[in-house]
Amino acid sequence: MMAIRKRAWVAPDGTAKQAWLVDYRDIAGKRRSRQFTRKKDAETFALTAATQVRDGTHTHDRDSIDVAAAADLWIAKSEREGRERSTVKSYRELARLHIVPLIGGLRLSRLTRPQVESFRDQLLDTRSKAMAGKAVRSLSMIISEAQRRGLVAQNVAQGVKVVRASRDREPVVVPAATELRALLQAARDEERPIVGLLISSGMRSSELRGLDWSAIDLKAATVTITQRADAWGVIGPPKSRAGRRTIPLPPEVVKELKAHKLRTGGKGLLLPSATGGPLRRENLLRRWWAPLCARARLSDAQGTRFGMHALRHAAASNWISAGVDLKRLQSWLGHASAQMTLDTYGHLMADDKRDTALAHAASRGIFGSASAT
Repeated sequence: MMAIRKRAWVAPDGTAKQAWLVDYRDIAGKRRSRQFTRKKDAETFALTAATQVRDGTHTHDRDSIDVAAAADLWIAKSEREGRERSTVKSYRELARLHIVPLIGGLRLSRLTRPQVESFRDQLLDTRSKAMAGKAVRSLSMIISEAQRRGLVAQNVAQGVKVVRASRDREPVVVPAATELRALLQAARDEERPIVGLLISSGMRSSELRGLDWSAIDLKAATVTITQRADAWGVIGPPKSRAGRRTIPLPPEVVKELKAHKLRTGGKGLLLPSATGGPLRRENLLRRWWAPLCARARLSDAQGTRFGMHALRHAAASNWISAGVDLKRLQSWLGHASAQMTLDTYGHLMADDKRDTALAHAASRGIFGSASAT
């Protein structure tokens, strides 16, 4: 039987805290519990766990392992089965370079289908389609091996598809100017420069979380990407050489950043956690992005209308409207190849260059005034 109860306590700093605790018995009859910040999440877990316990497939967090450890088990199994040395080596490199850095720290028992799809999207944005496909298929095999060992109840990566050709890819959805304007209007003073920066620079959320004030040149009106923060808030270099780049900023965003620098002192990370370090990706989305979209009326019970990554698409769309050439577009987006840029944004490109005035019109529609050329 699943029981959900509210837990309240006072933190050492005097802050009142509360959480929702799910108490239940596992397949072996052992008492288990799991804590959640939101009641809705506790109720969802209780329903899922009850079904899994009944079916004999439930795995508690303590009996599970993270993706990195599961990858080691999968590689070891491949060696025992006598796979060719080159095959085992390729498995090991896939895990080390393309799987573990992105989701290696996530426990299999907590891994969800949306997280796997987000992992796939990150791969498509930073690797070739072929490599993204290999990594997603490998993750599915890793989870299957863990499932065989009873370390996870189900394979949430099974059936996740990676688009192989640009003609088969769903075109990216670019937020309308009215939606971008709604975000800016709903943003608080300390949030507005961040939103403007995302819309105008096209940087990834990992790059935003790793962005230091020293990388922003307000005189030159540029931002330089030299580092990123992974999903758990660990700072490191960009994923590829192409990820290191300098991007021009419009005057409206520079003005907001100047005001923000005066408010904050302009030292350290632009968007730090409460302790001054990098935000975890999950915290950025839950505590910053979701509330912002709610205030802008761009979310409902199903979630936000579009993800933060859509602001990257908005930047690309604006640049294309301005007639920015393909090579420069590739550079500003941090794509490893021009083909990657074409595969992602080719449907937005006209045969001939658009007039720069179109970009000015788009800028007026979003920020409320014309951009300088």
